[in-house]
Amino acid sequence: MVELKTITAEAVPGALEMAKRYRLLNEPHEAESICLDILAVDGDHQEALITLLLALTDKFDQDGLKPAYEEALKVVERLSDAYCKSYYGGIVFERRAKYHLKQEGPGSGAVAYDWFTKALKAYGEALSSCDPNNQDAVLRWNSCARIINTHPEVKEFEADHSEMLLDAFDTPH
Repeated sequence: MVELKTITAEAVPGALEMAKRYRLLNEPHEAESICLDILAVDGDHQEALITLLLALTDKFDQDGLKPAYEEALKVVERLSDAYCKSYYGGIVFERRAKYHLKQEGPGSGAVAYDWFTKALKAYGEALSSCDPNNQDAVLRWNSCARIINTHPEVKEFEADHSEMLLDAFDTPH
């Protein structure tokens, strides 16, 4: 196994900017690696945790949900305040919803709907604890609502479909 090198505490601000740049370049693996280097020096660095969380959710489209989804949820728990936990938890759920929506398979719209509603709940919790001048959760809420409102396939599972499936398995052939 190759030994990792440790950056200096003085290098953290520049490394954080580099991680953000790699996210913008759609290079989430590099951004994740840099954030892990920062967190090795300062394990509670909130901005590095947030950037790491965003890089992990960027990986959904490239690598699928595992293990990035579980890792992102662990990062949410490390955030220091209730607003950040709710807001960034909402982002994890929203990005998972978008991942499912892009799958376009049977039931993907209903699965996406469930995750969008989890995101909406989290954004609602964030709104209850944020500064009135901070409207980020409102913007994220509205983005989810617009997707739900403009994509007819994004809707709750219909009970009668599941009953049809049950009937199909119960009926002798």
